[in-house]
Amino acid sequence: MSEETMNDYKDEIERSFRKVKEGDILEGTVIDVSDTDVTLDLKYYTQGIIRAEDLSDDPRFNIHRDIAVGDEVSATVIATDDGNGNILLSKRQANHVLAWDKLKEYLQSGEYIDVKVSEAVKAGAVAFLEGIRGFIPASKLDLNYVEEDAINDFVGKTLKVKVITADEKAGKLVLSARDYLKEQADIKRAEMVSNVQVGLVTEGIVESLQSYGAFINLGNGLSGLVHISQICNQRIKHPGSVLKVGDRVKVKVTAIKDGKLSLSMKALEEIAATEITEEKIEFKSDGEATTSLADILKKAGF
Repeated sequence: MSEETMNDYKDEIERSFRKVKEGDILEGTVIDVSDTDVTLDLKYYTQGIIRAEDLSDDPRFNIHRDIAVGDEVSATVIATDDGNGNILLSKRQANHVLAWDKLKEYLQSGEYIDVKVSEAVKAGAVAFLEGIRGFIPASKLDLNYVEEDAINDFVGKTLKVKVITADEKAGKLVLSARDYLKEQADIKRAEMVSNVQVGLVTEGIVESLQSYGAFINLGNGLSGLVHISQICNQRIKHPGSVLKVGDRVKVKVTAIKDGKLSLSMKALEEIAATEITEEKIEFKSDGEATTSLADILKKAGF
């Protein structure tokens, strides 16, 4: 066995001579727990003391249940001498500082974190992240705005959220569950679009009218645009002159680009007018040819 040398204790020696000042965050090992305080081995010239009231903000915290000898603890220096030659520390303050550091990391990375909704408040809900109270606006609880009387339904639920505001100075933490839900919906939609082929003839419901065309709801969360030039053979100034929201129409998929479906009603008119058999892609479902988008997606596992 080799003899111990000064190098074996180099880190501890350097730490013991380092100047400690108020506001520093030190790490130590719990070596004693009493009713009134916790003692830490800081590997310094002296020990650290954390008073019971400086351990946690959680009113349910119990000094004998929630902390034990051997625990590794980070705490902020609040006094370099407690009157007995020890360094006085606050785990509560360190928790706060380290929590905001972590929250800022979450903001930068954009990662999703699981949180549990603890209460409903005006215009949103509350969830704690890293011990900090976070607000989830009603517009960020779900894919669509959640009305005030429905916010209570989210209490107790675990949501995947993204940090969208982490302002330590203002004590403002804002979270969003909508981002994750939208990302998942976009992935699912892209998968469904990949099962649709150009040439498919199907039916849908007019869901909105714009000056440039009509959006058709094809079901299963899919929709497509019939450009104004593809609505009919006649030249029209606005889709509203021949269509209204809620109309059921037959359309043909004419293009798929960047996950978006381009549709045409005019193409079907032209085919009928020239008495040409509809050119379509046949999908087998229970032995019968069908152009039902629902059947196609059902077969694909949606």
